[in-house]
Amino acid sequence: MSTKPIGIFDSGIGGTSIFKEIHALLPNENCIYLADSKNAPYGNKSKEHIIKLSIKNTEFLLKKECKLIVVACNTATTNSITYLRQHFHLPFIGIEPAIKPAALKTKTKAVGILATKGTLSSQLFHKTTDLFANGIKVIEQVGEGIVPLIENGQLETKEMYHLLESYINPMLEENIDYLVLGCTHYPYLIPILKKMLPEHISIIDSGLAVAKQTQYILAKNNLLNTSKDEPKISLHSNGKVDVLNSILEGKFSTEYLDF
Repeated sequence: MSTKPIGIFDSGIGGTSIFKEIHALLPNENCIYLADSKNAPYGNKSKEHIIKLSIKNTEFLLKKECKLIVVACNTATTNSITYLRQHFHLPFIGIEPAIKPAALKTKTKAVGILATKGTLSSQLFHKTTDLFANGIKVIEQVGEGIVPLIENGQLETKEMYHLLESYINPMLEENIDYLVLGCTHYPYLIPILKKMLPEHISIIDSGLAVAKQTQYILAKNNLLNTSKDEPKISLHSNGKVDVLNSILEGKFSTEYLDF
């Protein structure tokens, strides 16, 4: 089992930000990445629809004999991971917005979170916020329109800058000192956000924490790959393969699948 691959899925290319962290921390591991770009974004879909898509993605990865699945999508995690864990018998790693570290570290007692509607409206998000952000002002902002721009390779565009300014400026007015990125697509915005934000504002995403949790669960279950063979990395997408290849700088080959 230890040489079986880690499966990773997202609503599109955003979860590659998680894949990069996992691959960097666990370079021996074989990985299969699945981008369901045809159905992106998940954030504006119903919980029932998100669960249905997550089941489809999980079944695809199970056919590839994955030993563990990372749900590299905040919206899919908050809406479907409980169902997945109840109905499939392998470990699942989920993604949650990093509200806890932001709430613990803030000095201004105000943090911003940029996330999808599906994440911000979920029970899991509200439970986490209530637990860790008591007495902290949390300024929530739905990142409407961001994911489609990233999926279409339109990162450094005027449209993206204008969109981000409209979302970030109200947070600045509330004196935030931490900005939490609550979608795995959003780490690709960090270079742009750093140009917009004052230096004292820290940006937090969940990538490294997810990679460490993946390592911990693999070790706990004796599933770490100790083979010295070159790891096999395969990426699959039902969307624009060229955008996925570009964001990974052409380091891995991507197969287009109609699923």
